[in-house]
Amino acid sequence: MQPSLTRIRDRFDIVEVPLIDGKPTLGAEVAAGLRGSPKSLPSKLLYDDVGSALFDAITRLPEYYLTRAESEILRESGWEIVRALDGPVALLELGSGSAVKTRILIEEALRAQRQVRYSPIDISADALRASSHALVESYHDLAITAYAGDYFDVLGSGMLQRDGRTLAMLMGSNIGNYEPGAAARLMRLLAGALRPGDGLLLGSDLKKDAATLERAYDDAIGLTAAFERNAIARLNREFGGGTDPRAFAHLARYDAQRGSVDSFLVAQHDLRLELAEIGVYADVACGERIHVESSYKFSDAQIAQLGSAAGLERVRTWHDRLAQFSVDLFVRR
Repeated sequence: MQPSLTRIRDRFDIVEVPLIDGKPTLGAEVAAGLRGSPKSLPSKLLYDDVGSALFDAITRLPEYYLTRAESEILRESGWEIVRALDGPVALLELGSGSAVKTRILIEEALRAQRQVRYSPIDISADALRASSHALVESYHDLAITAYAGDYFDVLGSGMLQRDGRTLAMLMGSNIGNYEPGAAARLMRLLAGALRPGDGLLLGSDLKKDAATLERAYDDAIGLTAAFERNAIARLNREFGGGTDPRAFAHLARYDAQRGSVDSFLVAQHDLRLELAEIGVYADVACGERIHVESSYKFSDAQIAQLGSAAGLERVRTWHDRLAQFSVDLFVRR
């Protein structure tokens, strides 16, 4: 299948980039993870419509400092960020960008230039449509070309359209959701999609004490636990399962050596995960952990190395007032 472009409405087009041939489907990834030892589930399983709504609620919790810290940086320094590159900029974001943080930069860009093109990339075409409709309604000098597909597939497709100087954005410590090898590959792909003089704005969560990190991923009212258990509910909905999500507890632990908060679903009794539609029948013992996601944290030196290894030069760094989070501007030379 070839990428397809659709005009949704005035100032809003969407390009759908199909899954690369031979790449495993979600069902194949689930099957491989549950047959492995130790067992795991792909973190992308968490982000259906229900999971995305739960995560949006998590970002408003007092324990989840990441969104507040990054938003603080953008509110205070957004004017400086969008003017850091020469000339008008087009914005390219990995993520659908419907929330406050993206709007801060769009508004700052519109103060600095007459028109802005914004190009979000998201795996969910529905999420792109919803967020993009809201944005073009809000900003009459904004045009959107959205890309529905996997980040890696879209960046490697050659389909990206750019108007002049590009400021790419990978925010929310999204880079920390990837294992180190995949994170390095994503940075290389991003750098390869940029031209000399283009920039990458990278939001990264900084290493800190274990208690603060574990509270951020295991909140007192149990929203994060519900978010993680939704992975089991989604297995039921999409692959013919029948397991009660409440049969699993949520566990988050910081591994200081790896710099990662690791999240698990822990079986509360012996059970069998039966997913008839993909032929998976996995026995899970009481107390057995199923790894669901890892969230990597970074030192200042590690952030610089991520960019340097991809051929990008770090030119500016901004921190929130508590120095919990880092926003870094890299430039393609």
